[in-house]
Amino acid sequence: MFVDRLQQISSRIEGALALSIVARDGMLVESASSSPDDLDLEVIAAELMTQVRAISQNHQELSVGVVRHLSVVTDKMVMMVTTISREYSLLLVLEEGANTGKARFELRRSALVFEGEL
Repeated sequence: MFVDRLQQISSRIEGALALSIVARDGMLVESASSSPDDLDLEVIAAELMTQVRAISQNHQELSVGVVRHLSVVTDKMVMMVTTISREYSLLLVLEEGANTGKARFELRRSALVFEGEL
């Protein structure tokens, strides 16, 4: 349903390995990937959404607001989660050295587009 749009967005982000819509529980809704054999997107999504939920709960207890974006940088890749709505997020996996600023911009812009549809 959203695969074509995810592929279009992903093509605008240099170094994008995968872009997915993920439910709050960590389940993948739709994905577009340029390297499906190298990434276990289901595991990455489940793990990162667990982290987002935990951090969000802590931030709510501190009264500092809801987590809208989370980036995790490893020695092999960059993973970004951007909130679309209360129930859905975008997960972007980038190769090492990719332009994270442009990626964040594209994710935020895309989240606004998907927000009305999810």
